[in-house]
Amino acid sequence: MGQIIDGKQLAKKIQENVTSEVAELAKQNLQPGLAVVLVGDNQASRTYVRNKQKRTEEAGMKSVLIELPEDVSEAKLLETVEALNTDVTIHGILVQLPLPKHISEDKVIDTIIPEKDVDGFHPINVGNLYVGKEAFVPCTPAGIIELIKSTGVTIEGKQAVVIGRSNIVGKPVAQLLLQENATVTIAHSRTKDLPAVARTADILVVATGLAKFIKKEAIKPGAVVIDVGMDRDENNKLCGDVDFDDVKDTAGFITPVPGGVGPMTITMLLANTLKAAKRIWDTQLQTK
Repeated sequence: MGQIIDGKQLAKKIQENVTSEVAELAKQNLQPGLAVVLVGDNQASRTYVRNKQKRTEEAGMKSVLIELPEDVSEAKLLETVEALNTDVTIHGILVQLPLPKHISEDKVIDTIIPEKDVDGFHPINVGNLYVGKEAFVPCTPAGIIELIKSTGVTIEGKQAVVIGRSNIVGKPVAQLLLQENATVTIAHSRTKDLPAVARTADILVVATGLAKFIKKEAIKPGAVVIDVGMDRDENNKLCGDVDFDDVKDTAGFITPVPGGVGPMTITMLLANTLKAAKRIWDTQLQTK
């Protein structure tokens, strides 16, 4: 059986490093601040935001939650974001998606200043990532790279296949793998003979949103398999996009669901918030 990549353990280790850096900054009266804006009463979003708040506070950061009603106007939401842009105690801004249909997600993301865009969704951060400049990287892709590195497998020179082409996971993780000098293929729902393409991968990242979609015939023996999915199976049990039981004996390393990619996402958000705070302080020092 392949080795399980323990996302909880790795996330804990990275959070401990973040917490100790935050404690050092506190000695200089500096505290990173993260603001989360939650619109409406989506229960999944509410649970996720609660977890973010808890972990932010555990790391010693300032945590601010702004709750707005489902029928809030787009103008009011943009005004709220603008106020956070100028709030000197806030270094990271996150507007929880999805938003109600009457609000343009693009407009909201574009309004967050790139320096506080700890989700890494602003077009300037996306562009900087693609040209290899300093950028905030979306949290899930950043976590995926850390999970792969934790196996001890060298990414450079490997064949990597990413199944899924979303702006949030597929495209940025492909770009990060490219920066690590992997040879990268992006596959998707229109790819012909998907299992054959997947089977070329030394590193396989699966983000399709389809429960247990990837079976062992799509796995190269010994491959690193990263399952980004969070689905429900026929028994309403949590599962991933990879059929774990079918694949585990073929893969060299594999992430479980839950306990793989999920725990890393909030941890990388905290790492991004710390980075944002340090950059903003550095800029302020240079302009004094």
